[in-house]
Amino acid sequence: MNKQNNLYGHLAAGFSIFVWGTTFISTKVLLGAFTPLEILFFRFLIGYAALWLACPRLLRTKSKKQECLFAAAGICGVTLYFLMENFALTITLAANVSVIIAVAPFFTALFDWLFLKGEKPGPQFLAGFLIAIIGISLISFQKSAGMRINPKGDFLALAAAVTWAAYSVITKKIGEYGHGTVETTRRIFFYGLLFMVPALAILPFRLGFYRLADTKNLLNILFLGLGASALCFATWNFAVKELGSVKTSVYIYAVPVITVISSMLLLDERISFQSVCGIVMTLAGLMVSESKARSKGLRLWQKKQGSVQN
Repeated sequence: MNKQNNLYGHLAAGFSIFVWGTTFISTKVLLGAFTPLEILFFRFLIGYAALWLACPRLLRTKSKKQECLFAAAGICGVTLYFLMENFALTITLAANVSVIIAVAPFFTALFDWLFLKGEKPGPQFLAGFLIAIIGISLISFQKSAGMRINPKGDFLALAAAVTWAAYSVITKKIGEYGHGTVETTRRIFFYGLLFMVPALAILPFRLGFYRLADTKNLLNILFLGLGASALCFATWNFAVKELGSVKTSVYIYAVPVITVISSMLLLDERISFQSVCGIVMTLAGLMVSESKARSKGLRLWQKKQGSVQN
């Protein structure tokens, strides 16, 4: 059963990353009619409503500590992460953001070790991390778009990576409480939307539902709300619950790979030899980082089987 759940966890993480890697296309289309904040608010509002329809059962927490963890997950994984990432994209190069965000697995492993008494990041994890970062850099920093340091934008991207790492570790802790994945994700969305309200009052925002009369806008916002938000956050949280925050977060390395391949297939963009090398290195880094966790899990399973036989 543990091996089967492990497989489902990997499939769930892979599915989440595959969808998230293609969301840039929908966001790019919607930015012609919506502001980044409007896209963010509408997608999570739709996702929140969809999760209520999927599971109308009320989640009841057993303590204020649990409720505080849900609130922390909402502000970290929804409000702060997406706001900082979106603002970073308006200040610095998208290439910078894609590479900096990819350091989230490193912070996840660090936080897991420091706060949840997880395993200390070892040489193999760090080697995989470095290989993946080099690969992502090759994908992101093409000849036509080299790296230009922008302290404000790059710092926002780094802060976004840290908040996502915090979100992953918090949801790992929430997973120990035994609540359903859909109810857990819905409660996190509630707090994410709640903490978004101050930003709605400060930054430019309008309802303007007439924009959804355009089928293109409607389909893309539904994809972001139902697929990238409601479904993928639920599958990601399930993966964290089954695999742990560190093993799941490593899948973030694959986002630029999915983005490059989907842009080639859907936008007819050409893929360069440099990108191919980057894709290979990124996937190699992912496998190196994951291999230690897999071998450790196999040893524990073999040890357990031996003790049962004895």
